[in-house]
Amino acid sequence: MTKFKGIKHVFFDLDHTLWDFDRNSELAFQDIFEKNSISVNVEDFLQVYVPINFEYWKYYREARVTKEQLRYGRLKKSFDALQINIDDFLINRLSVDYIDYLPKHNHLFDGAIELLEELNEKYHLHIITNGFEEVQTLKLQNSKIDHFFKTMTSSEAAGVKKPDSKIFYHALNAAAATVTESIMVGDTYEADIIGAQNIGMRTICFNYHKADLHVDEIAVDDIKSVRLFL
Repeated sequence: MTKFKGIKHVFFDLDHTLWDFDRNSELAFQDIFEKNSISVNVEDFLQVYVPINFEYWKYYREARVTKEQLRYGRLKKSFDALQINIDDFLINRLSVDYIDYLPKHNHLFDGAIELLEELNEKYHLHIITNGFEEVQTLKLQNSKIDHFFKTMTSSEAAGVKKPDSKIFYHALNAAAATVTESIMVGDTYEADIIGAQNIGMRTICFNYHKADLHVDEIAVDDIKSVRLFL
């Protein structure tokens, strides 16, 4: 197995890469449905919500919806698909509650802590995220991994979202890093992998969701395996 040479900086995506978003999101929905007396099975809701949320995040990356439209729209469309009548006041309250409750659950992917501990001894570690800055900061703090990272670059701070090259250059500048000595680790092929490759960064795709990738892509399905390439 070929190892990457000359790497000094490792940039990670957060959600779905280190932080187990699906697991934590399910727990947050359980909390807010109970709090707001929403009588719907969470598993049934998530079966509809997950692809809708994915769609809305794509729209958000493409600047086709705002943060507020994403937060409202993904819930409204999900309840409509389930033929559950919930008024706008409650949907807006649920959208706020979800953001409040989400960082209270902080399960990481198995092996994430061990990987960060090992890499932290040899590399400067950083985060590049399209997630909302205030929430991502809480996730890092509450999961007790914030101390591993020298910088966190959010799309809100950069003014653009992955895969836009500007967010990667913004992150490199904040880290005092160059393209040739940096690598990007993320799960979303379009945003994390293609986005980083477009500016010449090397990449490792955390392909736990088993997406079809180009045959030449460096990919792992276990986050711990990233260390095998570094």
